[in-house]
Amino acid sequence: MRRTSEPWNPNGLELCVHRFRDDAARPTGLTLLLLHGFLDAGSTWDLVAEPLARAGHDVVAPDLRGFGRSARVGAGSYYYFPDYIADVAALVDALAPARLGVVGHSMGGAVAVYYAGARPDRVERLALLEGMGPPSHGPEIAVARMEAWLRDMKGLDRTPRRLASMQDAIARLVANHPRVPRDVLATRAPLLTREEPDGGLAWAYDPMHRTTSPLWFQVEAFTSFLERIACPTLVVSGGPTGWHPPDEAARVAKLARAEHVELQDAGHMMHWSAASELAERLGEFFAGGGAAGAAGAAGEGTKGGVDDGRGRE
Repeated sequence: MRRTSEPWNPNGLELCVHRFRDDAARPTGLTLLLLHGFLDAGSTWDLVAEPLARAGHDVVAPDLRGFGRSARVGAGSYYYFPDYIADVAALVDALAPARLGVVGHSMGGAVAVYYAGARPDRVERLALLEGMGPPSHGPEIAVARMEAWLRDMKGLDRTPRRLASMQDAIARLVANHPRVPRDVLATRAPLLTREEPDGGLAWAYDPMHRTTSPLWFQVEAFTSFLERIACPTLVVSGGPTGWHPPDEAARVAKLARAEHVELQDAGHMMHWSAASELAERLGEFFAGGGAAGAAGAAGEGTKGGVDDGRGRE
């Protein structure tokens, strides 16, 4: 198993891209792009990525901008949602020259929907892990969101959020993710933190991500992207303790070729809490690709800026 972390510069901002390959496996020719959720990082896909790599896939898991080891935007900039999609499009062009499958968790699922809807000819198979977008709101919240954003940005302190120790980081993860075994969270903590120049420890994400986006999620626009997705789509639920928007079923119904899997007791962080079962389900799903799947996507490709879709984890 080869696991590397490489810098890529798709749109003027250096991203850290984690790649998983097994030289002993027979290559499938399929690149799998794994997109993480809010305050997560591409490196924490490892428990799922390694089994998929052993199946012969080339697995790519970027830290999205401002998360993990990827660069943060400069002063005067912001994390607008289309920026993530532009980064994904550039990474796909560079790293997935032929066949592409996409897996998106939570916020990463929303990124995957926008990308797959905009480029239905490019995605052979798509898996959405509780990634159907946040709750919908109408334009009546627009003024309040803009006011909140201006307040947040005026008082923003981008100093990394400090931790007393790695044990402190683990304890906080345990408090936030009670359904994930502690021993698993102990392996996640080093991936979600970074050592500061003075030797201290801090969370690896940019504190700007904690601010209120000035733009709200517009479900009508989101569903237009769902309707454009032509490929087979696996919708994975973490069960009743997972995260589900109230109109989730209506959104899923917009997908032309949806399949459903429920990991009953996994909860929202299923790639940590039920990694083996999730990897098995994803492996079965992506093994069903190939020429027929690609032809279906190509044949249906013409079918016919937001609040983050972050699904706060």
